[in-house]
Amino acid sequence: MAAYVLARAETQPDKLALSIVSPTGAARWRYGALAQAVAGIAAGLRAAGLEPGDRLLMRLGNEVEFPLAFLGAIRAGLVPIPASSALTVPEITRIAAETKPAAIVAAPGISLPDPCPCPVLSAERLREMESTPPAPAELGDPNRLAYIVYTSGTSGRPRGVMHAHRAVWARRMMWDGWYGLRDTDRMLHAGAFNWTFTLGTGLLDPWAIGATALIPAAGTKPAQIPLLLKRHDATLFAAAPGIYRQILKHHTTLDLPRLRHGLSAGEKLPETIRTAWTATTGAAVHEALGMSECSTFLSGSPARPAPPGSSGYPQNGRRLAVLDPAGSPVARGVPGVLAIHSSDPGLMLGYLDAPEETAARYRGAWFVTGDVARMEPDGAVRYLGRDDDMMNARGVRVSPLEIEAVLSAYPGITEIACTEVEVKADVRVIGAFYSGPGELPEADLVAFAAKHLASYKCPRLYRHVDSLPRSGNGKINRRALASRG
Repeated sequence: MAAYVLARAETQPDKLALSIVSPTGAARWRYGALAQAVAGIAAGLRAAGLEPGDRLLMRLGNEVEFPLAFLGAIRAGLVPIPASSALTVPEITRIAAETKPAAIVAAPGISLPDPCPCPVLSAERLREMESTPPAPAELGDPNRLAYIVYTSGTSGRPRGVMHAHRAVWARRMMWDGWYGLRDTDRMLHAGAFNWTFTLGTGLLDPWAIGATALIPAAGTKPAQIPLLLKRHDATLFAAAPGIYRQILKHHTTLDLPRLRHGLSAGEKLPETIRTAWTATTGAAVHEALGMSECSTFLSGSPARPAPPGSSGYPQNGRRLAVLDPAGSPVARGVPGVLAIHSSDPGLMLGYLDAPEETAARYRGAWFVTGDVARMEPDGAVRYLGRDDDMMNARGVRVSPLEIEAVLSAYPGITEIACTEVEVKADVRVIGAFYSGPGELPEADLVAFAAKHLASYKCPRLYRHVDSLPRSGNGKINRRALASRG
């Protein structure tokens, strides 16, 4: 995987691969230097005693060492585990207990497991490794485990998602099916280095085709992004819907002559935001639907824009179906659960140490996404919502059960339920509704959540209710709760 991503370094070592941009300047990496840094880290990790198959837990922030360490570990035959820097000590301790890493790479100020189960290599030491003489890449079966990412499972417990090396090859289906990506492109991705959306769309894909990746420096505000797009001749712009919203809040007109189009993923893009962006810039926004288990597989593209109201078409090479409750494909125009065929090369190997949960996601040869959808006569897919209660926080799927399990331990809470609440047009946040003897100080609840949950998982509003609404079968009615926000 790592050798594939940086193969262009052999033929274009002097081409700009990465520029970390800010209003005051830019730090630049050419393909040759980038490949050397990755190969050096790979050799350095092996020299530190790590062996092929060992797992490496990543505790790095919004810095270039994140993608360098990720690819360096894979080149060395290790299995990197990129984990959000926002995770708390209890959260990362549980992940470390599950994944049993042989080592951890860590930057200052980012939570570590307690107790720490293995040696910790500093970000400074990673930087020292970049100049290590390279060793040959550890090549092997493309179906073997390459990396593990964590997603918030429907069981309420985050699950490790195991991906094979072949997953990066499957990403080629996005080049035409979503991006319209060319080797001459300059793609600016508004996310941080340590977000998997940035890692894949903003870095790995541009590098694999030989394009230039542009990443805003840490601390860059959304209002400053248009300046960076124009100053650095960005031809593509990728961001979560919230970033588009914040840019439009600060700019009523934008002059971006080199920008061909925008890309959006992470959560559903409101039509109001899409329309406003096109009116402000003259450029379309193409949206993609995906998940941690298979990245994106459904999208609009410059060659085939999504019809109004739909999420687009299956990317060329993908095989999708809409299933009924029995797991059989339904006719076009009939709602059901969206599913991906098990032969898809981008589909995960499975959930870490959870064969039963993995098996539960399959209906025969189909992997069910949990998204309710309808396939139109022309093959476009209209997203209709979720068939479970998963929430979306800053582009990351979060289970309400995970948050509820933490907050239910707070004294004075009898019952608690979390759901998404629309606080204003096109803006949704996680809300926590609890019953108990009386209303609790919100500041105390906020502090308790911050101590035990990553910031993106923390509720943004708390409401005391006499009781939680329930359906006829006794389950909490989250839709009824959402209307109380």
